This record gives sequence, structure tokens and C-alpha cells, in this order.
Amino acid sequence: MARYTGPKARINRRLGAMIYETAGAARAMERRNTPPGMHTRGRRPSNYGLALMEKQKIKHYYGLGERQLRRYFDAVSSKQGNTGELLLLMCERRLDNIVRRCGFTKTRPQARQGVTHGHFLVNGVKVTKPNYLLRPGDVVEVRDRDGLKNLYRGVIANASPDALDWVAFDSENLKATVQGLPGPSDISLPVDANSVVEFLSR
Repeated sequence: MARYTGPKARINRRLGAMIYETAGAARAMERRNTPPGMHTRGRRPSNYGLALMEKQKIKHYYGLGERQLRRYFDAVSSKQGNTGELLLLMCERRLDNIVRRCGFTKTRPQARQGVTHGHFLVNGVKVTKPNYLLRPGDVVEVRDRDGLKNLYRGVIANASPDALDWVAFDSENLKATVQGLPGPSDISLPVDANSVVEFLSR
């Protein structure tokens, strides 16, 4: 699940949202946004089915496996506050998510690949784990290799990065500085997190 390599447009259509941002998946979603299959049934899913779909959205969007999602849930379930919100905020702090949202890459799978291949440094140290959680004060930058810098400058020139209040992005020096923690308004995935919490609490 953490490295889904199947048809991405099918997942988007099944979950009814732009989970995967590739050009082909976007075009397929525009042509037909109903679930895949020739004769799709119009029946309403059960509460369990709806909660399962919301959970699948989180897993596919952030590239999480089932065990990893449950680890995140266990980590936030004992903290004060809205558990679903805290779960999504933890996902937003992942290194691959920050790389994507700053505009280094066009999709999260690309960001994940760049991190695992050692293209990025965190506080001057190469980090190859996409699930690395960033904290205030951390600095993410592209490794000092001409080929890598030219590659990511080209991507940034054609990308539309998200405006993040809690991350300062320097496109000239290919550097992103985490200035604080994300808030509820910074969550990029429209999902019913409370139903996911109920599902994981079963």
C-alpha cells in the first residue's frame, strides 16, 4: 500500500477525489468521475463503507500502509484535542508531503521517490525516509549537486506550490524552513477524519 503502483485514475474515481495528481489521472477524472466499471451500482454505501473510503483516502493520499496509519493513530489518540485533526496534522508534517507542497515535485509519489533516493537534506543531513516528521526550525534543501539543482529548478519553474503559513520557501536557494506547526486550515486533504477515528477505534 505504501508503494501503490496500480492504475491511479481508478483510485481517484473509486474514492471520488483527486488523490493522485498525475496528468493522466486528472484527465480520466474529468472524462468520467463515476466509480470504475461498465455498470456501476447507484446504491448508497453503509456507514462502514463510507468510513472505509475515508480511511483509504488518507492512505493513498499520504502513501501510508495500514500499520503505519495505525501507528500514527496510536501516537495521537492519547493527546488532547481532536484525534482526527491531530492525525492529519501529523501526516502533513511528513518530509515527502512538505517536499510536494513546497513545489519541489508535482506529485507525492515523486516527492517520495526523491527523498528515498537521497535528493534532500534536513539540517544538512541526508534523510532517505519519506515519513520523517519535521519540527519547527528544520531546514529542508536539495543536495549540492548541479544535476539535482537543475532538475528541481526546472520543476519549480513549472509548478504551482501551495502557500504555507508555517513553511518559508526560498525558490532561489531551493530551501524550505519550517517556522511552526501546521494548523487545521493547513490540512490539504478534504476528508471526514472523525469517521476514520471511529473506524480505527473499532
